[in-house]
Amino acid sequence: MQISDNTRGAIYMVISMAAFTLNDTAMKAVAQTLPLFQSIALRGMFSVVALVILGLAMRSLRLRLPAEDRLPVLLRSVAEVGGTLLFLGALVHMPIANLSAIMQFLPLAVALAAAVVFRERIGWRRLSAILVGFIGVLIIIRPGPEGFSIWSVMGLGSVLCVVVRDLATRQLSRETPSVTVAVWAAVSVMVTGIVLATWEGWQPVTLHEAGLIIASASMLIVGYMFSIMVMRVGEISFIAPFRYTALVWAIVLGWAVFGDFPDGLTLLGSLIVVGTGIFTIFRETRAKSAKA
Repeated sequence: MQISDNTRGAIYMVISMAAFTLNDTAMKAVAQTLPLFQSIALRGMFSVVALVILGLAMRSLRLRLPAEDRLPVLLRSVAEVGGTLLFLGALVHMPIANLSAIMQFLPLAVALAAAVVFRERIGWRRLSAILVGFIGVLIIIRPGPEGFSIWSVMGLGSVLCVVVRDLATRQLSRETPSVTVAVWAAVSVMVTGIVLATWEGWQPVTLHEAGLIIASASMLIVGYMFSIMVMRVGEISFIAPFRYTALVWAIVLGWAVFGDFPDGLTLLGSLIVVGTGIFTIFRETRAKSAKA
């Protein structure tokens, strides 16, 4: 049976989200016994090697950057480091589903930032959806003496870093291959991890911990590969909503591996964020169709 490009794209997106969530799960598990910065450094080493091999196999690895791309790549790499440290720091201390729910606000935040930075037109409906989505995030993190935690703030900080990363990516020319950008980001995270791990202190790695780190790095590469493949098949308007399956994977893995299951308010906030995100995708697609 032959499947359509849209179906293939949706499958790729689901696999990509599953791989990224499995990467998060493995990192959360290994950080229970291994220092966080050491875990980041070791995962970075595996990731860099894998990305270099991938780039050489694709014959698209060019570490020398065009002059106009050097500043965007630097900014993107710095944002990648900040986002990784904040995300993994929060991940160690809070349920994976809660953090994943906060991260689902990312497409809305990118749309708002693009409107502010690049003067991209955004209608009142999409702006309203972004505001409602932020209310959903507030429901999840629950500012106040009972629900608030610094880890939730770190999760939001990670979203802001990824927004900067994505906006910097938009400034890159077509001359710089995606795998080259990924290698520079991975090297930046690895070096930061090594420096901080040296300050924090290294400890012997067990076979189990090594397996988790290798699994994490492998899933990171799989997620990256399928996220590229997604962009090459099907219609984005059909495929994009499937990115929210990451939240489903996070709920399932959080419950199965760590025994965490989100409470009613977290689920409500998650539904609001996902719903507004899908609505924003729909409105953006309508707006592009009207211009065509």
